[in-house]
Amino acid sequence: MPQPKLSSATAAINGAKINYELAGEGAPFVMIHAGVADRRQWENEFAYFSKHFRVLRYDMRGYGKSDPLDGEYSHLGDLTTLLNHLHIDGPVILMGCSMGGGIAMNFALTNPSRARALIMVGSAPTGLELDVPSPAKFAEAEKAFEAKDWDLVCEFETQIWFDGSGRTPQQVNPAMRKLLYEMNHIALTHEAKGLGKRLPDMETSAAERLSELNLPALVIVGVHDTPYILAAADVMVEKIPYAKKVVFEDAAHLPNMDHPEEFRRIIEAFLERVMK
Repeated sequence: MPQPKLSSATAAINGAKINYELAGEGAPFVMIHAGVADRRQWENEFAYFSKHFRVLRYDMRGYGKSDPLDGEYSHLGDLTTLLNHLHIDGPVILMGCSMGGGIAMNFALTNPSRARALIMVGSAPTGLELDVPSPAKFAEAEKAFEAKDWDLVCEFETQIWFDGSGRTPQQVNPAMRKLLYEMNHIALTHEAKGLGKRLPDMETSAAERLSELNLPALVIVGVHDTPYILAAADVMVEKIPYAKKVVFEDAAHLPNMDHPEEFRRIIEAFLERVMK
């Protein structure tokens, strides 16, 4: 099968320059990266699914090649404007990891007629508060951030989000671990500029509106993720009417980077049911 035509460009979105890639034909499929990553998180999935879908991945404002800038903004506003700019009217399949999943869910709640399915990867609804312990390394990462030691911050956050609880750096894919570290380092460098004020996507948090998500939903979580993300997955499965959960036994916060082939099989099986 020939490679799908790839469009890579920068779009002027709400004053920012958003870098994106678009490939393939068919139903639109949007991939939104985690807050410790950029669009390269979806390297394997983007190439694979663009054979059958019109796939969009992009660097959110302040990540990857999309520089931050001064002024107020919302990630949901940027996503919605980007889809309109590209004439992607929907309904779209939305897949987001971590913070990207929260943005995907907010889009589905705000634009129900434009959302076809929702895939939450190591993610949680915005506004969800849970009484669960936090990894001790969170405090260490915060101290390193205050000291502006970006290398150390990246290492602690890579341990938290990529290695995860109960795994060492020697037990994970070194190339993928290195990529996560590099993506996060770029994000931290952007954050250190102190530009922009992020606004809430919605007045009412997604955590209070889960029952409104009347669409196929897949919740994916890794066993080695944080207690909060593990608990959030159970909340979503309980309260989203058509949600199903898949657990990766040997993965943390970014299971698609841990096990790309298995991840693709799971997404493909889900999409086959969605597209029937």
